[in-house]
Amino acid sequence: MSVYGYSSLKNIRNLKKHFRTRLKKQTTQITETPGFTLLEVMIAMAILAIALVAVFQSQSQSVSMVGQSRFETTAALLAQSKMATIDAMKTGDITSDNGTFDDDFPDYTWAVEVSDTASESVKKISVTIVNKQMTSNNTYTLVLYKFAKK
Repeated sequence: MSVYGYSSLKNIRNLKKHFRTRLKKQTTQITETPGFTLLEVMIAMAILAIALVAVFQSQSQSVSMVGQSRFETTAALLAQSKMATIDAMKTGDITSDNGTFDDDFPDYTWAVEVSDTASESVKKISVTIVNKQMTSNNTYTLVLYKFAKK
């Protein structure tokens, strides 16, 4: 058998046929390869973005609530302290007044208001605490009705 003989031609045809089928298998494997399309990736990113917005909004709301609860706690304690000082005084010595808490709580101010009630022997004493740095919900008021001895 020669190099250019019939068997060589047959081998070349077999090789061509082999490469064609192999090439065909490779192209079908490429199109059938599992993976994500651009649309699927974009939908996943949109869902992730919506979830992250909800998480960040929740975090922001938590920070705001912490600030409000800190004010409520501090203002209540300051009002109780001021009211205890006023309650220890004689009823005749209590007058309306205002002031600050100095260096301990520089952002807070207090105001005392004394008023009469329907009964002559009872006085209404209101202590109001205000935080100057907060823009809303910055006022706390504590009220005491004190019996005035005649």
